[in-house]
Amino acid sequence: MIKPHGSETLDPRYVADDAQRAALLAEAESLPSLLVSSAAAANAVMMGGGYFNPLTGYMNKADALSVAKNFKTADGLFWPVPIVNLTQKAGVKPGKLALRDPNVEGNPVLAIMDVQAVETVSDEELREMALEIFGNLDEGHPGVQTFLGQGNTLLSGPIQVLSYSYFAKDFPGTFRTAVEIREEIAKRGWNKIVAFQTRNPMHRAHEELCRMAQERLGADGIVIHMLLGKLKKGDIPANVRDACIRTMVENYFPENTVMITGYGFDMLYAGPREAVLHAVFRQNMGCNYLIVGRDHAGVGDYYGAFDAQTIFDEKVPADALEIEIFRADNTAFSKKLGRVVMMREAPDHTKEDFIALSGTKVREMLGNGIAPPPEFSRPEVAKILMEYYQSNGG
Repeated sequence: MIKPHGSETLDPRYVADDAQRAALLAEAESLPSLLVSSAAAANAVMMGGGYFNPLTGYMNKADALSVAKNFKTADGLFWPVPIVNLTQKAGVKPGKLALRDPNVEGNPVLAIMDVQAVETVSDEELREMALEIFGNLDEGHPGVQTFLGQGNTLLSGPIQVLSYSYFAKDFPGTFRTAVEIREEIAKRGWNKIVAFQTRNPMHRAHEELCRMAQERLGADGIVIHMLLGKLKKGDIPANVRDACIRTMVENYFPENTVMITGYGFDMLYAGPREAVLHAVFRQNMGCNYLIVGRDHAGVGDYYGAFDAQTIFDEKVPADALEIEIFRADNTAFSKKLGRVVMMREAPDHTKEDFIALSGTKVREMLGNGIAPPPEFSRPEVAKILMEYYQSNGG
């Protein structure tokens, strides 16, 4: 199986031993504590599951600035996005600190951090990082708004993760760590694996894209890996998306060709930078390829349609990652050919030869109880989405 990024074996930060974890939770009650941001909590969950291997904790200021500007830490580790714990709280001192979960009632302890440095990041430095990460400083951009709103005090140091926040409890059939996905891949006997990233339900184009990638790469299996954390207003909730994807896979894919999993992270909407982060943690969970399509991890019109592909040519050194990307084009149902195709592979087609619907049009149809055409969305999936939009999402 493909090696993890930056090390021979995964080093998840979750304390798996029950007795050790219980002892640390008891110790945490006597420690100073900090209610962290949702972004910092998500970073802890990802480090806990081994997704952010080989990181052992939050980055210091030098590493964060270097990663933002140069795609590598101060000591040379390739990394695409700063993994930080920023806070507005004053008076935090070096030493052990209990990190409390902002997303669970009662704010239980999420992790224990050994705070090695407490540094101030100026507004100018925050903006400098945000511009590199998101490509803009527009506060209407959900990622920029979140990043700039966390605070100017940066806490760095290793962590011991004691909980997977709400993800394991709310999504028991879907949430999996990188360690668990590697184990499942081995159990299934897969040797070549392609990952598909999604924060949305999957329509016919997504389904066929997975099929195309599997066939063209000669992959044994597809890991559909859905984001389970915070999204922007208007995005489909994780439980609805999960039901749609499971229904699609059960009805339209052969047995033992697809693994449906999810990860606990808040969407960054960082477009190209987030695509590279997606590649890093898909390598950590054992995948050989990541499908990168049009506007991968984008939002609005902040990024070019295929910037998330070209960044791998322009900013990712050839030896930085072992995982490779599968470059996908716009996909749509061809009326001429009677199947879903990549548009670049149908040069004799005009716009009228494809069945393509905007997201706005699809939401409008579903809200009115009208199923999109079967060439666009499987009827079983459309039914779940219609029920959602008509009950509370319209």
